[in-house]
Amino acid sequence: MKRGVGDLALFGGRSAFLQPLYVGRPSHIDRGRLFERLNWVLDNQWLTNGGPLALEFEDRVAELAGVRNCVATCNATTALQLLIQASDLSGEVIMPSLTFAATAHAVRWVGLEPVFVDVDPATGGMDPAAVAEAVGPETTAIVGVHLWGRPCDVDALEKVAAEHGLPLFYDAAHAIGCTSRGRPVGSFGTAEVFSFHATKVVNGFEGGAIVTNDDGLAQRIRALHNFGIGLTGVSAAGGTNGKMSEASASMALTSLDAFDATVRHNRANFELYSAELSDVPGLTVVPHDREESHNYQYVVVLIDEEQTGIRRDLLLDVLGAENVSAKPYFSPPCHQLPPYSDRRPVTLPHTERLAAQVFALPTGSTVSREDIRRVCNVVRLAVSRGAEVTSRRRRMKGEQA
Repeated sequence: MKRGVGDLALFGGRSAFLQPLYVGRPSHIDRGRLFERLNWVLDNQWLTNGGPLALEFEDRVAELAGVRNCVATCNATTALQLLIQASDLSGEVIMPSLTFAATAHAVRWVGLEPVFVDVDPATGGMDPAAVAEAVGPETTAIVGVHLWGRPCDVDALEKVAAEHGLPLFYDAAHAIGCTSRGRPVGSFGTAEVFSFHATKVVNGFEGGAIVTNDDGLAQRIRALHNFGIGLTGVSAAGGTNGKMSEASASMALTSLDAFDATVRHNRANFELYSAELSDVPGLTVVPHDREESHNYQYVVVLIDEEQTGIRRDLLLDVLGAENVSAKPYFSPPCHQLPPYSDRRPVTLPHTERLAAQVFALPTGSTVSREDIRRVCNVVRLAVSRGAEVTSRRRRMKGEQA
């Protein structure tokens, strides 16, 4: 364990880890079961186009989300685009800026304009009051984001959407298996979109899904994700190829089999991180409501530079030198990224403050308790000696204090 600033790898000490420790490394699965499924797929020679494993996966996800319909897709970005096309939208879509850029890109790619609003500083979720204020004559939909798997203020957002007659969608990429007031994510708004990317708690190598209780909407999405085949009436959007393959479904089902075990491991990791960092001034592990279900996919931490004397980005450099790949989630926020920063400049103070403070630490079933203790040793040392670390780094780079 490291005891002094000189022990940090950034300043010449030995790295805490021989191999890189990543945020979002795929969780353990039963490889034997995966290969059984893949062999069954190859034996049956049904590799895509609504195969039996993709349909089974849809049924299981719909049950988990508490809805009637699930349409599995090749990825979540395509899922969001399909949802917008099936809803026949145009104009502007209100969304938070504190999200992965794919949320905004998906909207822009199909010809709509993202309108970014600020977040609640206490939760990081989209502020319903800001949403209501942003509604204008061109507004055609609202997209909320369950950031880090923490559900939005769904009741308030649904009230705003109903008052203005707008469809309400959710980017639930982080939130499968989570609940709000005991109700599962996936059952809110008009429809929600899950991600089954390789980094997610349930992964299909790549994959996504739209879940909804709107039977007509689900039918249109299903047609559009298969080139528009079976679509009643002519859609200007036509269709695309957004289906989930049987290979992805094999992986997604096997990952879903391990979901409960993965969540238990993630929760134990989260609780150990929280205990190890609980007494570090200026550092806050973002908590979860213990009355709700959560997948604990992310361990998210906030750092207060004024209190600690060290910037978030410098702490990430310290960790990176130790072979710990911690990540900002999300920084810069979307409204500060091109093309959005040039098209419609806006200042979002709560979003900008959080984006400069937040980072995620490695977790998942491949991360051990010993790994966490070593990570926390580095974090505690760097943060408790923040001013010294900052000063030493400046000297290394030839900067003035």
